[in-house]
Amino acid sequence: MVVMARLSRPERPDPVFDEEDLPYEEEIMRNQFSVKCWLRYIEFKQGAPKPRLNQLYERALKLLPCSYKLWYRYLKARRAQVKHRCVTDPAYEDVNNCHERAFVFMHKMPRLWLDYCQFLMDQGRVTHTRRTFDRALRALPITQHSRIWPLYLRFLRSHPLPETAVRGYRRFLKLSPESAEEYIEYLKSSDRLDEAAQRLATVVNDERFVSKAGKSNYQLWHELCDLISQNPDKVQSLNVDAIIRGGLTRFTDQLGKLWCSLADYYIRSGHFEKARDVYEEAIRTVMTVRDFTQVFDSYAQFEESMIAAKMETASELGREEEDDVDLELRLARFEQLISRRPLLLNSVLLRQNPHHVHEWHKRVALHQGRPREIINTYTEAVQTVDPFKATGKPHTLWVAFAKFYEDNGQLDDARIILEKATKVSFKQVDDLASVWCECGELELRHENYDQALRLLRKATALPARRAEYFDGSEPVQNRVYKSLKVWSMLADLEESLGTFQSTKAVYDRILDLRISTPQIVINYAMFLEEHKYFEESFKAYERGISLFKWPNVSDIWSTYLTKFIARYGGRKLERARDLFEQALDGCPPKYAKTLYLLYAQLEEEWGLARHAMAVYERATRAVEPAQQYDMFNIYIKRAAEIYGVTHTRGIYQKAIEVLSDEHAREMCLRFADMECKLGEIDRARAIYSFCSQICDPRTTGAFWQTWKDFEVRHGNEDTIREMLRIRRSVQATYNTQVNFMASQMLKVSGSATGTVSDLAPGQSGMDDMKLLEQRAEQLAAEAERDQPSRAQNKILFVRSDASREELAELAQQANPEEIELGEDEDEDEMDLEPNEVRLEQQSVPAAVFGSLKED
Repeated sequence: MVVMARLSRPERPDPVFDEEDLPYEEEIMRNQFSVKCWLRYIEFKQGAPKPRLNQLYERALKLLPCSYKLWYRYLKARRAQVKHRCVTDPAYEDVNNCHERAFVFMHKMPRLWLDYCQFLMDQGRVTHTRRTFDRALRALPITQHSRIWPLYLRFLRSHPLPETAVRGYRRFLKLSPESAEEYIEYLKSSDRLDEAAQRLATVVNDERFVSKAGKSNYQLWHELCDLISQNPDKVQSLNVDAIIRGGLTRFTDQLGKLWCSLADYYIRSGHFEKARDVYEEAIRTVMTVRDFTQVFDSYAQFEESMIAAKMETASELGREEEDDVDLELRLARFEQLISRRPLLLNSVLLRQNPHHVHEWHKRVALHQGRPREIINTYTEAVQTVDPFKATGKPHTLWVAFAKFYEDNGQLDDARIILEKATKVSFKQVDDLASVWCECGELELRHENYDQALRLLRKATALPARRAEYFDGSEPVQNRVYKSLKVWSMLADLEESLGTFQSTKAVYDRILDLRISTPQIVINYAMFLEEHKYFEESFKAYERGISLFKWPNVSDIWSTYLTKFIARYGGRKLERARDLFEQALDGCPPKYAKTLYLLYAQLEEEWGLARHAMAVYERATRAVEPAQQYDMFNIYIKRAAEIYGVTHTRGIYQKAIEVLSDEHAREMCLRFADMECKLGEIDRARAIYSFCSQICDPRTTGAFWQTWKDFEVRHGNEDTIREMLRIRRSVQATYNTQVNFMASQMLKVSGSATGTVSDLAPGQSGMDDMKLLEQRAEQLAAEAERDQPSRAQNKILFVRSDASREELAELAQQANPEEIELGEDEDEDEMDLEPNEVRLEQQSVPAAVFGSLKED
């Protein structure tokens, strides 16, 4: 009724028109229900006085009351007209009434409601604004409420009216329950923590809740724990203990924080003894070192704060005897807590893995000096640790337990412990064997030698049911008779305490069970040799050889052959040869060198030289390629000592054919040097010529320098030319091998690690070839600069009967086989022009001519 009264206000006086308005008035008269015509007219009148503009809007809205565009522009213009006025100005009321008239027709338009609500918020009319928001929510459909609520909530938060805000938030959460975090934050800020805790607990228990802030369920739970533990006096409606203990079973990877939160709740509540009980329960139940560290540090800090508070209280109120006793009690409790830390930490590790043998040993060490605790710990350990699940050696617990009793003089108890240990079903046979060996060592330490022998013989006795050593389906007690550890100790005891026959029986039994090692075989043979049973020792070697294959039999053969030669020398040469042939049959190349050298030594000392040479020759083929060079050196040396130097020529030739280029080059140089010493200059020159084919001048400068020195001493001009020709030919051959040249250049440069393109990044194809050619020219130039001048060396040739003029003519004659090299000849050749040759006259010894000497 109020709205209708406002709409039926008296008519305003007729408007006054200007001459410029006539076209627009005429258009409106023709199209008075056209919104566009009215908007054009209004746009034209924007500069007119505000009453004239408002009157125009009113005329338009009278004809078009349902036009959203007209109402929106009109209301926006009316708000702008009062923007800079005081909120108590009556014009604000006119604008409010204008909005109210608009909502008669525009009540479904959320934009208008938002502008009106914002306008009322600016006026500071709290009750009117709240009621307007409520009217908007009632007028608009629920799908458009999401546009109203953000402004509504901002309005509620902007005023210190928590009750109003809480009621508004509760209504909002019915529409948008996922915004509960926003409500919780507001409750925290308004100090309504009890309801905040309730809402947060509801959110945590809702598995379908998805946090808008991206928080996980654990983070929300942690916030709840902090809230209820830090504010015990304000949160009364929740069972804090039950909530946090529920989190302990739900979030097992964050136990430390949750235990600390529960203890903090009792501390803030003033229940200190209850808090201490919580800490003790926590450090006895946590499973990880991280959680233990958090709880223990918090516990220690709590005790320190309690002591500090007690001391401060005592200093303020004056000390009394009762206060001193209480303070000493607190200090003693704190010291005990600190001293218990290693033991508590060890308990955590054992809760993680109760079968961890090393941690049980550490626990025993922590009880050092307290025998009763040590015995209890060992007893608990041997009862808890499952040998099949154990980490470490479970038998060490039994051994250490017995050793503890032994150290304290209780030998009978130690023997009982070890006897029980022998009946334990260990996972590995070696564990039980170690227990039996410890039994024997215990008796030996107390000089009960016969008892030690009896125990070990009992351990190695055949069981009623035999089983293979690695048969896991059988208990270890049925398999320990094949344990080499027990047999080895028994053999040592028999050698020291038993008789020859008993010791021999033990070794024979080991070999019969086929559990021996090469060292056991060697020990058996040495034992027989010490007692002068040489043939028996050789039989032991033979039995060992039959048990093992290469390479395990290598040590047995070496020892056997050495002992056999030392025993018989050349008296049983054929038998020794048979042994060597048997050893070399199937011998891997890696182990052949030693046997061949031993075989050759036998032939040199007791056999035939040709047999020794045949052995060396076989050795050069049988050894590994890496050992062939050393083998050829030994072969050459022994052949030279036995047959003379000339007999080594064939060996040198074969070595050059077989060895790699590097070693073949070295052999060629040695071969040529030997021929020079024998005076065979042509042979030496032929060797140098042959070797030059595997010598790149750029990388093997030492070889070419050696050949040059040889030709200077023994050659003439023709041989020098021939050497230079061969050098150029070899260099040209290697130049055509692009890949090889590239690798050598990179090796020389020292900085390349890949292909040729690494020398000049960014280039490829023909650029790489150009780069290689430039590098080759550079290396050649450096080589020429390094060579001394021919003119300074004063090369001297062997005297010739030809005169200087004849030599010049011979040099100028055309050679049909000469290679045309153009103008790019080496400086070495230019230095040897006939006109610059320096000859020295020497007298020829008479012995050279022999019977051809002229009278």
